[in-house]
Amino acid sequence: MKKIKALLFGGILLFLPAAPAAAQELLVSTAASLSNAMNSVKAEFEQLNPGVRVTVNYASSGALFRQIKQGAPVDVYASANPQWMNEAVQGGFVQGDEAVIFAHNTLVLAVPAANRAAVAKTEDLKGERVRRIGVGTPTTVPAGAYAKTALTDLGLWEELLPKLIFAENVRQVLDYVRRGEVDAGLMYATDAARGGERVKVVATLSLPQPVSYSVASLKDSREPELAGRFVQFILSDQGQEILAGHGFKR
Repeated sequence: MKKIKALLFGGILLFLPAAPAAAQELLVSTAASLSNAMNSVKAEFEQLNPGVRVTVNYASSGALFRQIKQGAPVDVYASANPQWMNEAVQGGFVQGDEAVIFAHNTLVLAVPAANRAAVAKTEDLKGERVRRIGVGTPTTVPAGAYAKTALTDLGLWEELLPKLIFAENVRQVLDYVRRGEVDAGLMYATDAARGGERVKVVATLSLPQPVSYSVASLKDSREPELAGRFVQFILSDQGQEILAGHGFKR
């Protein structure tokens, strides 16, 4: 299509500029624990790709998958554990060989800075002074699923169940701890770091498998080439450097 259209009107040649091309838009659904890091990735990607606008939707990985399953027009999906990416593959939303692990994290036990319940280790959660423990809902929040696995392996899950306060995502657990609304919380190390001086990490929990994040472009993406480019940027040295700056491990 010609960029300039010529019209002959009354013997006068008129030149009318063509309408500017619409910006390319990309919808990225990302685990809530990645919010700060993904905001930085988005900003850098948009700067490197003029005319591209990236919209990021943050929630728990399970909630995001349900949105995809219900027809949300998502181009890229980043999950905080393999379970939900596997669900996306099995549901036919993602090609199996397209999903790739791009970052790792650590599960920690954190307390409010005041630490009135005097929690120094995981075993202390059984004490009478500990009444409320923040944790993500295991069925939808990967951090909650990891927490359940870790506490089950320690033989503490059933005993602590009456004390658990379930959250919609890991950032909500952080908010509970930061505001002193719980005596302790199980979260990712990167989220605990976001709590600043109001949050103190007292223990790192062991897991059978490390906390891993996977990403893939969706089969029905409206912008498959651009979605693939965004995924490749996350995997690039530049993308990995951004993630490392927010505390994620390769």
